[in-house]
Amino acid sequence: MVKPIRIKSISEFHRLRNLPKPEHPLISIIDYADLKFSHEEKGQKLSATFDFYSISVKHNLSGNLQYGQQQYDFDEGLMSFVAPNQVLGVEVFKEEITNPSGWIMMIHPDFLWNTSLAKNIKKYEYFDYSVNEALFLSEKEEMTINNIVENIKQEYHSNIDKFSQDIIISQLETLLNYAERFYQRQFITRKISNHQILDRLEKLLTDYFNSDDLSIIGLPTVQYISDRLNISQSYLLSLLKTLTGRTTQQHIHDKLIEKAKEKLSTTDLSVSEIAYELGFEHLQSFSKLFKTKTKLSPLEFRQSFN
Repeated sequence: MVKPIRIKSISEFHRLRNLPKPEHPLISIIDYADLKFSHEEKGQKLSATFDFYSISVKHNLSGNLQYGQQQYDFDEGLMSFVAPNQVLGVEVFKEEITNPSGWIMMIHPDFLWNTSLAKNIKKYEYFDYSVNEALFLSEKEEMTINNIVENIKQEYHSNIDKFSQDIIISQLETLLNYAERFYQRQFITRKISNHQILDRLEKLLTDYFNSDDLSIIGLPTVQYISDRLNISQSYLLSLLKTLTGRTTQQHIHDKLIEKAKEKLSTTDLSVSEIAYELGFEHLQSFSKLFKTKTKLSPLEFRQSFN
């Protein structure tokens, strides 16, 4: 993929895609049917970063988006959330796809200035998924989202007055809250693919704890785990909390305690040696964590086997 181009404003996006000037400089909703690729772009891989948020729902696009890390079996609408400065890529098909549909809504951070959403938008973790996981909408869910987007569109197409921003912000918050609900549904209904992630996590931790990495590098970090699974930390946390009720760090500690129990019960290694092999520089840190998790000290646990 070529080096991403940076698109600094919504007006610039409109110009680059040969669209009419936006009615509002800080928010715009575009139908995907109006987005056309030039002859030179056909068959090319393009990428860009935006200085604004984008939310979109897509059907029958004339290109493959670099969005998502798994193969999905859903035919419903694909909804994506991209925060400023994230890279979004598209491989443009040589042949034009008929009947593309959907929309893209662009919101500049300045539009949120001095509103509740300016700070609260950061609580919606799907903007932090680093373009890793899309939201797949059922027909009913998509209708709910589309109705909200239509309300926003009507509002900024009308004469702007002192109430306009508050009304649009309120609609945006409603949309984001529905998306939060639908993401939680997806964690549950997409059990096969999500459980594949759990299986990969279990194998990753098992292999790590059985390797020399533990004593050389130390305990795996949450960043290390998410990088190896090719999903972001926030998405992994949301998935694990929904499916298991436990955080990524808790899963790492669970595997650590499992390995510690194995060494304490089947080897003659001293507690200090076991702590070192498990990546701890200080025996006290290992003993404290072990007792917190098991209610027993390492020695007490070992003695219970004698």
